[in-house]
Amino acid sequence: MRDAYYEQLDTIVDDLVQLTGTVRKAVAASTAALLNADAPLAEQVIDGDKQIDETTEEIEERALLLLATQQPVATDLRQLVATLRMLTDLQRMGDLSVHVAKVARLRMPDVAVPVSIQPTIMAMASVADQMIHAASRIVANRDVDAASRLEDTDDEMDRLRKDLFRALLGGTWEHGIEPAIDLALLGRYYERIGDHAVSMARRVVYLVTGEIAPGA
Repeated sequence: MRDAYYEQLDTIVDDLVQLTGTVRKAVAASTAALLNADAPLAEQVIDGDKQIDETTEEIEERALLLLATQQPVATDLRQLVATLRMLTDLQRMGDLSVHVAKVARLRMPDVAVPVSIQPTIMAMASVADQMIHAASRIVANRDVDAASRLEDTDDEMDRLRKDLFRALLGGTWEHGIEPAIDLALLGRYYERIGDHAVSMARRVVYLVTGEIAPGA
């Protein structure tokens, strides 16, 4: 019976890592839709969020069932608690990818991001992608050292968002109010995606050490 229990625990972690990969693809697709005014791709991201939600709920149900029936303690208990919290992070990252896709859809057939700002948005999307990928590996390997390094990557995301705001608030902005609002929102969406990746990493630190990191 205990062998079956640990197999279920391992399967939950594997499924969590796989879901992280699905969310990563959604974020990348939403960025591609945004920068290329790709309507079918934007709709694919929006429609695909239902699958992310359903998968999240299915993993959550299995984790709760183990909590209720196996009464885990110590590391096993922390793993299930961390899993439930990381599922929330992933679901919210999926929602944020939908928000990006909806900005893209709102401005079609035009590209929502002015050419001069595209390098900054591309950089933010690239950092977000790196952070989600790192979070996936941190979860899979319980890598506390990599979790600490992810905080440094988050600093880069914060710097890029400040660069974006400087461009929006500078005297050379000539694209009007609506694009400025779009970009302020987009900057926030990518920053929050990074924040959720950091949150996942901090939960791994909690899982391994039992210590609750600030913001976890």
